Amino acid sequence: MYHDPVLLKESIEGLNIKEGGIYVDTTYGGGGHSREILERLGNGSLIAFDQDKDALENKPDDSRLILINQNFRFMKNFLKLYKADPVDGILADLGVSSHQFDKAERGFSIRFDAELDLRMNRNKSFTARDIVNEYSLRRLKEVFQNYGELKNAWKISQMIETARKDREITTTKQLKEILAKAAKVGQENKFYARVFQALRIEVNDELGSLKAMLVQTTEVLKEGGRLVVISYHSLEDRLVKNFIKSGNFEGEIEKDFYGNPLVDFKLINRKPIVPTEEEILKNNRARSAKLRIAEKI
Repeated sequence: MYHDPVLLKESIEGLNIKEGGIYVDTTYGGGGHSREILERLGNGSLIAFDQDKDALENKPDDSRLILINQNFRFMKNFLKLYKADPVDGILADLGVSSHQFDKAERGFSIRFDAELDLRMNRNKSFTARDIVNEYSLRRLKEVFQNYGELKNAWKISQMIETARKDREITTTKQLKEILAKAAKVGQENKFYARVFQALRIEVNDELGSLKAMLVQTTEVLKEGGRLVVISYHSLEDRLVKNFIKSGNFEGEIEKDFYGNPLVDFKLINRKPIVPTEEEILKNNRARSAKLRIAEKI
């Protein structure tokens, strides 16, 4: 398996799939969620996106599926191109697939020594290596503080700046060795995971892409259409939560002259749905997942 789809049953039920409908899977990956959608779709259609070329190898021979090798931030343009809007539902399983973590050369995992890469789209030239070697001390601190939520972001940045004066930092092992003294004893893996998360988000502009996609959902979803999002860390979840609640990323609900809230979505679940203990035991990747479901008004 490319990877086990997280919260599969809950997310597919959240889409409330209608036979003959048009659906979007913004993060195709191994195609696990897409296959479930196709099982229930009848003669409908599914438009899927994935910027990682490896995902294209998982495409089934099914004429109802169009798989687009692009970032989901371009969703609206491609839906218009294929005359597929408005749609009945949009699914987004955010984060990194198990396949990407397990391919050592991609540099996503702290388990392997590899080039500092972290690109989802390998056609782009900008990598984590560029960040650690070229960003100013101030920009490094912002990346680690904002995207890794690391309290010692300034210290981490100083350690990198000092080390790169001697030689270029090119591998994940080098970076871990440079930052070893910044990790709390017993919490090394958690620390490195946050460092790599921060670099990955910056390399791929993940939060910018997520914002762009969410804004487009209000334009391409039909009334009664569902938005289903699985996030894996607080930065993503906060954006999703605020957007479906208020239509903006600050979470501030605007009201009309009469005091009625101006919102685009109705919340289907007030609190995020999380995996069961059983699912986490079977698939450790699911441990931090949060599922939010909303319906277009």
